[in-house]
Amino acid sequence: MAVKIRMKMMGRRHRPFFRICVTDVRTPRDGRVLEEVGYYDPMVPETDARAVLNCERINYWVGVGAKPSDRVAVLIKKYGTDGTHLEAQKAAVERLKKIRRQPAPQPVSTKPAKKTFAVSEPDSDTDSNSDIL
Repeated sequence: MAVKIRMKMMGRRHRPFFRICVTDVRTPRDGRVLEEVGYYDPMVPETDARAVLNCERINYWVGVGAKPSDRVAVLIKKYGTDGTHLEAQKAAVERLKKIRRQPAPQPVSTKPAKKTFAVSEPDSDTDSNSDIL
């Protein structure tokens, strides 16, 4: 059985997301997989934080003869065990965590504020009928 490491398309229209999977070469692109070994999200604003790989499992599958596709080979070269962009990836992930920790701004209400009227209560010591007598 020939095994390949390739991307599986997920997500929706205008919001792509890819899982990096180990599959048999005869299965369709989005078909059954042997194992998922990472993901790639092209919509993340930090370029180096887009790919997350399980390097142990990728090294195992490459060791038993799995061939990565061209694009996955580039990701493995950059973010694999001895990747060229590992330090940049760690820095990018930290920057994203800082951005996500900041509280979201409160939405501004477009409705006018409700007017409240204060109702004064009569004093319990004086009775309103005492003025008449």
